[in-house]
Amino acid sequence: MAEPIQPEDEAMTAVNLDALIPREDFEVRTEFGRAFPKSQTLKINDLEPNAFLYDALRKPDFQRETANWDSTKIVEFVRTFLDGDLIPAVILWQSGRYTFVIDGAHRLSALAAWVHDDYGDKEISRKFFQNEIPVEQQRAADRTRKEIDATIGSYIEHKKAIEFPQNSKPEIVERARRLGSLALQLQWVPDSDAKKAEDSFFKINQEAVGIDRTELRILKARTSPNAIAARVIVRNATGHKYWSGFSNDLGAAMETIGREIFSILFYPPLETPVKTLNLPVAGKSGQALPLIFDLVNLANGVPVVDVKKGSHQPGFTPDLTGEETYRYLKNTRDLAQRLSGTQPSSLGFDPAVYVYSASGKHQPTSFLAIVSLTRKLVEQDKLKKFTLIRREFEEFLITNKEFINQVVTKRGSGAKGYDWVEDLFEKILGGLGSGMDSAAILEGLKRDQKFSFLTKYQPADEEDAPKGKKFSRNVKSAAYIREALQTSMRCKLCGCRMQSKSISVDHAVDRKYGGTAHIDNAQLTHPYCNSIKDWLMANGKQAAE
Repeated sequence: MAEPIQPEDEAMTAVNLDALIPREDFEVRTEFGRAFPKSQTLKINDLEPNAFLYDALRKPDFQRETANWDSTKIVEFVRTFLDGDLIPAVILWQSGRYTFVIDGAHRLSALAAWVHDDYGDKEISRKFFQNEIPVEQQRAADRTRKEIDATIGSYIEHKKAIEFPQNSKPEIVERARRLGSLALQLQWVPDSDAKKAEDSFFKINQEAVGIDRTELRILKARTSPNAIAARVIVRNATGHKYWSGFSNDLGAAMETIGREIFSILFYPPLETPVKTLNLPVAGKSGQALPLIFDLVNLANGVPVVDVKKGSHQPGFTPDLTGEETYRYLKNTRDLAQRLSGTQPSSLGFDPAVYVYSASGKHQPTSFLAIVSLTRKLVEQDKLKKFTLIRREFEEFLITNKEFINQVVTKRGSGAKGYDWVEDLFEKILGGLGSGMDSAAILEGLKRDQKFSFLTKYQPADEEDAPKGKKFSRNVKSAAYIREALQTSMRCKLCGCRMQSKSISVDHAVDRKYGGTAHIDNAQLTHPYCNSIKDWLMANGKQAAE
């Protein structure tokens, strides 16, 4: 019997704890006045609501999102604290009325989440994210809470165990009685100016935690229009408002555009194993900041660079008024609308064809490549000609899905390899535009020094097939995608596959030629194809079968 498709086991999905410790600008501070002795430890009740220390805790505004731990790591850390095991000291810096976390934001946030029973989905988080909790964030929170309750017990259970030990589990009573003596060790950055404290943050985190280089680049460019625009988009205009220094009207306009782009890129939420071709073109939003930063750069003509080549990185100019950020957002929206949506400019790309592997994994490198290619086609006024050969192009991509993986494996992902994938796309389009068939294009790639390493997939022998009776999530997704692509809806003008969120209803016989609004005269097309219907017909593109 075939195994039914089950919901994904998302154990490795990050839990968003970003709301538990608010952000604040390092420069917003009061004078130190005379120095006071500082506590060398933090007890668990210091993280309770309205506790003096918890109320004063802040993260620097350039601190990366506190969303890199999965449920297992959070549970293990809380258990480590409760067992009294060794935990590295949390490093703080006192600046006026605020206490900034220089190192240890995830540790403090994990404990605060346990105390508040908020793993990204309760009161603090809902206020922070304006009640816009993504499905994947909610699921990660639910899973974490269930694991905590099943293996450790909630914080409120431990408090009740002190008052009513006879009604509590013995192991919880034992841990609860230890809580009063348990504490995290604290270290303090010496009183200094904000610049020195910021330098300390980057030095400590680069060496000890290992901030991703692209993420580090975004943090250091946090006041630039591309970094602010990326943050407006990736959190759906919720969370910490990096744009709060701009005028209220401009900030509101940015949030509106940011939500539009978020919907285009990330809706509906990605679920695996894949059970629909209605896939988000940009994958999951939770860890997408570097990808969206590169998208914003591509949409605005800013070089997308390999962050390992530091000497080639462009500088960034702070946006003091918000006008540049607003312009960056509008340009990004225009380009995003080319990919998906119902605007007349929308090509309505099927993500399963362009940016997902055969097994349903989102491919950021392909995403950047098709974004860059689309921008180039617009600038060179070649979209119409692309539409004439689009069907053959997409069929080639589907038949040779493994080529993208091979390019990424050899040349790197993201900024390191997207231009290679884009170049591959252009070579395929060039061949099709010259009248070559798939076999001739494959032969040409084999002779091309740049792509001679590409090889067609060879099915594994039966004896090499994975053992076991259960299908993996990848196999389940691959099986669905393989079947679904065979029966996809197709545009009646170009013959290419359509995604349900990018459909236009067209008159098969135009109204100007007497066409009626009867259902027999209705046909589904891509919005862009509908907008150039007369041109397509005049240039030999007949209605698709």
